[in-house]
Amino acid sequence: MTLDRSITLDKVSIFQEHNLVLSNLSFHINKGELVYLLGKTGSGKSSLLKTLYADLPLSSGEATISGYNLASIKRREIPYLRRKLGIVFQDFQLLTDRTVKDNLKFVLKATGWKNKAEMEQRIEDVLTKVGLVTKTHKMPHELSGGEQQRIAIARALLNDPEVILADEPTGNLDPETSEGIISILLDISKNGRAVLIATHDIMMYQKFRSRILKCENGSLLDSNLMEEMKLS
Repeated sequence: MTLDRSITLDKVSIFQEHNLVLSNLSFHINKGELVYLLGKTGSGKSSLLKTLYADLPLSSGEATISGYNLASIKRREIPYLRRKLGIVFQDFQLLTDRTVKDNLKFVLKATGWKNKAEMEQRIEDVLTKVGLVTKTHKMPHELSGGEQQRIAIARALLNDPEVILADEPTGNLDPETSEGIISILLDISKNGRAVLIATHDIMMYQKFRSRILKCENGSLLDSNLMEEMKLS
């Protein structure tokens, strides 16, 4: 794997239990690149993301993400892989019984942070990046949907991940709020991280143009390859 590649797949097929979802996937995503994973509901977007963060086992082909080989990864290695990934979900998945700060502190403690001053500084840093440093003592229910998703992005940034995987991050948000979320993710990619956004929201792509991987009829179409074919 070349040094600038964060994700590489070669002839990968993805299964849900025994059902083939996507077949013969081959692509790579570089550091600093934002890529949309487009497709209708049920087209395999979430299954691909789950394979990348090792929630679904890789049973066919070769894949590496953040230096981990998904074909041979051991169960005990999966938590270490996920520390190199930031995962953002459509439904935020914030802990409803604690404040924003305590949500973030919970993740830091779970991933091995011990120094209180360093944890406080890291929480301030990530909340500053998403524009919510004044919301540390708010409970999730006191925040708007857009604010909750920004907190979820801040949480994903806590361990300075190499890759951000976002599964329908604007699915529960209005168009204006969605633009703010995609803008944050675009800025994150410009800082050298690979960002993969699974979405069926074509409006966001039209506003923030970037490379597309499209799930369709059990396969994946890469806009980069399609452009190369047009030019050749």
